Amino acid sequence: MSGDGVSSSSGDAGAGTSTGTSTGTSAGTAGAEPVPARILVVDDDPTVAEVVTGYLRRAGYAVESVADGPAALARAAAFRPDLVVLDLMLPGLDGLEVCRRLRAAGPVPVIMLTARGDEDDRIAGLERGADDYVTKPFSPRELVLRVSSVLRRAAAAGAASAPGQGGAAAPRLTAAGITLDPTTHRAAQDGRELALTVREFDLLAHFLRHPGQAHGREELMREVWGWDFGDLSTVTVHVRRLRAKVEEDPGRPKLIQTVWGVGYRFEPGEAAAA
Repeated sequence: MSGDGVSSSSGDAGAGTSTGTSTGTSAGTAGAEPVPARILVVDDDPTVAEVVTGYLRRAGYAVESVADGPAALARAAAFRPDLVVLDLMLPGLDGLEVCRRLRAAGPVPVIMLTARGDEDDRIAGLERGADDYVTKPFSPRELVLRVSSVLRRAAAAGAASAPGQGGAAAPRLTAAGITLDPTTHRAAQDGRELALTVREFDLLAHFLRHPGQAHGREELMREVWGWDFGDLSTVTVHVRRLRAKVEEDPGRPKLIQTVWGVGYRFEPGEAAAA
């Protein structure tokens, strides 16, 4: 099936994917069936909404769909989804504002759908808290795979941060006048606090942990953000924005250097974990 913003895909929906069981609490009785993960689809294009909803349901998820921003916020409060598939262009409230309000209310994962080709729109969605994005037209089967991937990452992050795990606090990282504390999620350079987005913070932490090493953009997507696929220009933009915050002259970077034909390397001079 194909429609505006959705490319055709052969085969049954969800083929090759795991069933959409919930990443939250499991059923309380022994032998009970796992609870399907709840997905809220927000798109004002009825064709896109119908195709996406159908594929996700056949993949084993419990899915509801709404067509505008205010309805998305109201339904999310009642439905309490495990993940939201959110179109960028919506009536009432646009997807960026809906995403901001959803993430302000709680850590629900968001995959943003966008028909725009401008990378600034995609980055704006990620900076508002979106966990991934898909550019229209897209394959519904690919979207199912991305939903599964984001839910797995969310479950792993929740397990790692759950009380009673017994893990020690992550050590502070220091290099080139930069101090980064993963526990408090704060970073400073020469005593000046750095206003970093979540993804900029994670990228800087990765560089500080691996000084002098060259990293390809695909590696950074996978190791820093856990993305198995996506637009590599997203990494380029995040590096550019991070340079603007930590480099004395972003146009001639000394800390985050470009390694031609490879990617990037962090050169602090002397790096250490405090």
